[in-house]
Amino acid sequence: MAKLALALHGGAGTILRSLMTAELEREYRGGLETALRVGWSVLKNGGSSLDAVESAVVSLEDFPLFNAGRGSVFTHDGKNEMDACIMDGARLRAGAVAFVRNVKNPIKLARLVMSRTEHVLLGGEGANQFAEQMGVEMADDAYFFTDHRYEQLLKARDAGIVQLDHSAVELRILDDMPGPDKPPEARIKGVETVTRSKGTVGAVACDSAGVLAAATSTGGMTNKKFGRIGDTPIVGSGNYADCRCAVSCTGYGEYFMLSVSAFDVAARMKYKDISLSQATAEVVEHLTAIGGEGGLIAVDSAGNVSLPFNSDGMYRGWIDSDGKTVTAVYD
Repeated sequence: MAKLALALHGGAGTILRSLMTAELEREYRGGLETALRVGWSVLKNGGSSLDAVESAVVSLEDFPLFNAGRGSVFTHDGKNEMDACIMDGARLRAGAVAFVRNVKNPIKLARLVMSRTEHVLLGGEGANQFAEQMGVEMADDAYFFTDHRYEQLLKARDAGIVQLDHSAVELRILDDMPGPDKPPEARIKGVETVTRSKGTVGAVACDSAGVLAAATSTGGMTNKKFGRIGDTPIVGSGNYADCRCAVSCTGYGEYFMLSVSAFDVAARMKYKDISLSQATAEVVEHLTAIGGEGGLIAVDSAGNVSLPFNSDGMYRGWIDSDGKTVTAVYD
């Protein structure tokens, strides 16, 4: 019997300690712990890793502080557009959705794409039509409305920027607007990003049969336009699982796409014959080298877990074979 393992994340970025209150940190950790318990209950009762990661991510999607499902950020038009991906490492099958609206739990829809269609990725109106056909639970706009997310949108609109930010993010309009003698980076709309946390949630697991699975979900970017899609629904970029490892990424999605980060972990393990911890460390090092920020969670078929990141913090949690729950935010 393989060693059971479960890890999850709730986003990574510049999560400043100076802005993190004890109460807020308890709320984040509580959301992580709840999701861990949900996923672990599946594994310890002999359930599959696929069911475990789906259940854990559903819990994270239902928690309003994380940028996925109910807590999703707003687009420029004041809408919630969500992406998700799930992958079964044993069968190398995956399902993903992008641009879905009013779907309560996008990760459930992604799994239906995998199990009920011959496709991998469905997007936009077609994905929503598929959701209706499958009888997926929907929710009205009010369900996805949270005050802190809407305030983020208003600030981002006023500043004229697109934010890849988590709920801990605050924008402060500078009283002294930078003049022409200031460096270009200081002249960007006179905005100081106090903390930037890239909001995505994800889970990876190894079940009693040694089968691996990964699931990732996101609400995207605050004030996003032009139909931008990040790494989350792209198999191999933000989410991947095979017989060696299961990986879920969080951070600046464009860089994870450019480096195909999730698959790169598996490739390094296969072609370099190195451990999970070595492979994930190298992937994050490469991410840093090309200017990317964020982190990832990964598990291998022996139940080893790795959760590296190059940002100031990453909301994360894991459970070892003894059932001990651990959550963390900072290094």
